[in-house]
Amino acid sequence: MAFEKVGALGDLIAGLPKRVEVGGEPICLVRVGDEVRAMHDTCSHEDFSLSEGIVFDGELECSLHGSMFDLGDGRPSSLPATKPVPVFACKVDGDDVLVDLDQNLNGAPIPDHD
Repeated sequence: MAFEKVGALGDLIAGLPKRVEVGGEPICLVRVGDEVRAMHDTCSHEDFSLSEGIVFDGELECSLHGSMFDLGDGRPSSLPATKPVPVFACKVDGDDVLVDLDQNLNGAPIPDHD
């Protein structure tokens, strides 16, 4: 797939998650200073949007049940989630924010809630 433009850095507010779509997948973007983190926008515990959550201390809290996920590697640091959320390569080029879904940085599977 390669890197795909998903928005502008100037449109992201530090610490405020934003949902975008890349290749039909919901992605949660979080601005951290002049960098952006990109993770799948679905909690690994239950089918709920992580972009509805709260960011603090380098983690994103799912607002449904309170699971915390590390913005860098997607690992949960609190229950009820026990599985990581996929984290994708993300870069800033000028003011453009780009995400590459082919670069799943932690190898976590896309959440499946059958």
